[in-house]
Amino acid sequence: MNKLLAAALATTALSTGALAQTNDISEFRIGILGGENAQDRMNSFQCLADYTAEELGVETKLFAPADYNGVIQGLLGGTLDMAWMGSSGYAAVYLQDPEAVEPVLVKINLDGSYGYHSIGFARKDSGIASLADMKGKVFGFGDPNSTSGYLIPSIEIPQAGEGITMDSGDYFGEVKFTGGHEQTIVAVANGEIDGGVTWADGQGNWEDGYNSGALRKAVDAGLVDMNDLVEIWRSKPIPEGPVVLRKTLPQEVKAKMTALVDNLYETDPDCAYGVASGDTLGFDPITHDAYVSIVEARKAKSN
Repeated sequence: MNKLLAAALATTALSTGALAQTNDISEFRIGILGGENAQDRMNSFQCLADYTAEELGVETKLFAPADYNGVIQGLLGGTLDMAWMGSSGYAAVYLQDPEAVEPVLVKINLDGSYGYHSIGFARKDSGIASLADMKGKVFGFGDPNSTSGYLIPSIEIPQAGEGITMDSGDYFGEVKFTGGHEQTIVAVANGEIDGGVTWADGQGNWEDGYNSGALRKAVDAGLVDMNDLVEIWRSKPIPEGPVVLRKTLPQEVKAKMTALVDNLYETDPDCAYGVASGDTLGFDPITHDAYVSIVEARKAKSN
């Protein structure tokens, strides 16, 4: 529980001399980033929606767009109030409108860190054990707005070996987007593509899908047996994406929602597990400064 954070936010609001009331909003809308099928995403976040409705006293709605851009556009257009974003998705919003959202919290791993990795993987029986074995084969990205499913591997993989590029027919036989993390995992597991990338904290056991991330969620959902897969590449640590709130929300609403998510791990560990995609220590405060490097990487990639 971060009482100091909640107190600081409340104090800031009071100092403006115009503390907004929660009933200044008629509903609260939470966007859920892609990564698994929409119904599973909705189920994982329903407990948070219930807590939010109780805390704010307004109807709370969940939105699970088909792709990352749906959440990005919802935040930019003001039709979403809150989301847990990937670093690249947050960078996309910031580059288009620095005043749209503010990062407030970040997921914390079991070792106290808040980084994760893009994990390259293939079927174990394919004989693929490294990127070198992927030459001429089909490689899958998740979503063009995903940090671990596109941005970081598209930068780091070409640095991993001479002659590796991310253009179809050059080094890899084909490079394609699958639509999301779950789709990539299932496509590799079913042999539809030879290898791909997804996200994981990289901690804990491979057979569990690590402690948290898309692989862990896929294992929990019974979609994959990790013993059938093998890790073939791992990125450098990536800063975990932030929980963001729409900047123009009433200050009291922002304070209440920050405290609610900040305390979720202590209040309801099972709910926190679903929201955070696995075992974590909950959430801690974060600011824009943690994402400057990702903003720059996204900007450079778009040039």
